[in-house]
Amino acid sequence: MKLYDRDLSWLSFNYRVLMEAMDDSVPLLERLRFTAIYSSNLDEFFRVRVANIRNIKQIDKKKINKRVDFDAKTQLEQIHSEVSHQLNEYGGVLRDVIEKLKDNGHHICTDTNEIPEKLRPQLLHFFKTRVAAFLKPIEVQAHEELFLNNQAIYLVVVSESDELYVLNIPAEDVGRFSSHSYDNKHFYLFLDDVIRIHLDIIFPKQKIKGSYAIKLNKDADLQIDDEFEGNLVRKIEKQIQKRNLGIPSRFLFDKAIDDKALSILAEKLTLSPEDMITGGRYHNLNDFFEIRIDNPELTYENRETIEVPELQKCHSIFSCIERQDFLLHFPYQSYDYILQFFNEAAIDPDVKEINVTFYRMAKNSLIGEALISAAKNGKKVAVFMEVKARFDEKNNLEWASKMKEAGVKIIYSLPGLKVHAKVALVKKEDRMYGFFGTGNLNEKTSEIYCDYGLLTINESMTRELSNLFQHLLTKYTPPPFKELIVSQFGALETFQSKIDREIQHAEAGKEARIIIKVNNLQETSLIQKLYEASKRGVDVKLIVRSICCLIPNKNLKVKRIVDRYLEHGRIFYFHNDDAQEIYLGSADWMNRNLHRRIEVCFPIHNEGMKQEILTILKYQWKDDIKGVWLSQKMKNKRAKAESKIRAQEATYEYLLNKGKET
Repeated sequence: MKLYDRDLSWLSFNYRVLMEAMDDSVPLLERLRFTAIYSSNLDEFFRVRVANIRNIKQIDKKKINKRVDFDAKTQLEQIHSEVSHQLNEYGGVLRDVIEKLKDNGHHICTDTNEIPEKLRPQLLHFFKTRVAAFLKPIEVQAHEELFLNNQAIYLVVVSESDELYVLNIPAEDVGRFSSHSYDNKHFYLFLDDVIRIHLDIIFPKQKIKGSYAIKLNKDADLQIDDEFEGNLVRKIEKQIQKRNLGIPSRFLFDKAIDDKALSILAEKLTLSPEDMITGGRYHNLNDFFEIRIDNPELTYENRETIEVPELQKCHSIFSCIERQDFLLHFPYQSYDYILQFFNEAAIDPDVKEINVTFYRMAKNSLIGEALISAAKNGKKVAVFMEVKARFDEKNNLEWASKMKEAGVKIIYSLPGLKVHAKVALVKKEDRMYGFFGTGNLNEKTSEIYCDYGLLTINESMTRELSNLFQHLLTKYTPPPFKELIVSQFGALETFQSKIDREIQHAEAGKEARIIIKVNNLQETSLIQKLYEASKRGVDVKLIVRSICCLIPNKNLKVKRIVDRYLEHGRIFYFHNDDAQEIYLGSADWMNRNLHRRIEVCFPIHNEGMKQEILTILKYQWKDDIKGVWLSQKMKNKRAKAESKIRAQEATYEYLLNKGKET
């Protein structure tokens, strides 16, 4: 069975993001933001994936098969080749967007020569009062070794006498862009250039020959030797502090820099040739998110969130849930109902206990505040806090500490596992109320991620969820899960058996169908089952946003959708001889999700809700505006514009009309 490389597949996804920046039908400021998303994604890819491959390559050959070392080397070469090709296109896309913004009166200056002379006095004042205090020039030749902060951007300043200085660009302290208006036009200047035009003030005794941007990415994965011994939280805290000391994974430099200066920097930073990546005049282009332009013609149309009439009319959200289940679609429908769920739980005198899992908390989490209030109001509140969520470790630890001080019981990460489930349980004396989600309990990401949340009092589902929380809190061994599909408790085998059942139906001449919508598809045994099912008569449809190791063929097509919102909800549909089973959940079909995490997938029992999900899946499968087909070489192949359906717009209209009908 041939599989596509995971990392090259991810690069194919990131190129699909870049395609949105290329699309003239996307509003200009949104196109600029897609270039920022592309840049941010690629940055993290080098900090994590490329760094891990480099680590494998550098392992002592005595400890590994030589083939592994060779494969790692080949894989790095393939990655760098593809990234180089994409970055060439990226530069052209960015120039096009910047030029068109200029036509609309918004000038993003990409050279000091583009700065109007009449702005220079303002910039001098800005430099002297806001910027200069944060500058820390370092004379390179005066140091045996050079230390650069991870992801930070610097200018390499070269004097006419070939002295080298590294000068920090304090974007975190000042902001990356300085904005000014002049002659009915708006100008946005990189902080890099504000510093460049004042180098004579910083180096009054030097004649400056040139200045060039550099940036160093370092391995950002936490290296915890043994999660089973000692204090895991303490180990994570120490590793967060050491993240800035990781080994280099990519050194970006301005292609205009001279070879001599580059050679000195490589020696001082102990860089190998494969660390060195040629870049442009500016780095960290994810900072384009900072540019704010108040012009509705340059952004997506503002959409009001859709109200759920039954929930709007209810005095108590719990009384509503007692009457019926609610399936919420974010960001189309308001996340306020989830905030109301937790806020009401915090003050309802009948609520005795609240259990929640967190993977990525919002920085200013209203849910976290509600749980603190609940604990202070005498409720028994227990939170499972995953402190190994990459790049959110610090925020999660801070929230855990804050809630613990308020009396919330905090259970931290399990050794060897991550808890990625998105669930909550509110207990009263006589019943339990469950929240089951596909996305994080995070009101910030709920604005831009397409996810699902189910509110229910279904007894069997809430009982099994209670058993899972008991397992997380006390290591209690729960009885077999029959309603929920829980990784670490037979999830892989359950999915395999459901695929096998569809194969049996197909061979018996019955209608057999599988629809899988995930972010990532990598798990080998499930891919093998999907190949088998498609060959033996099962109609298999796959919607995979990002990594897809399955290679499509004429019987097995894969659709990828990238649009205004990030497609994040996971859906698993099995026709089951017309009994139609649908599960939603947090689990991608990845090795990590099914083998090294605790995930929860939950059934949808209500027939009306099933039809909602099937309607949305139909829109996504037919999307020929933002949907592309993956080719056998993992290229993004535009669909023929036949149905002219844009899934996210169709979903919004569908839910809006459904709400009006109700």
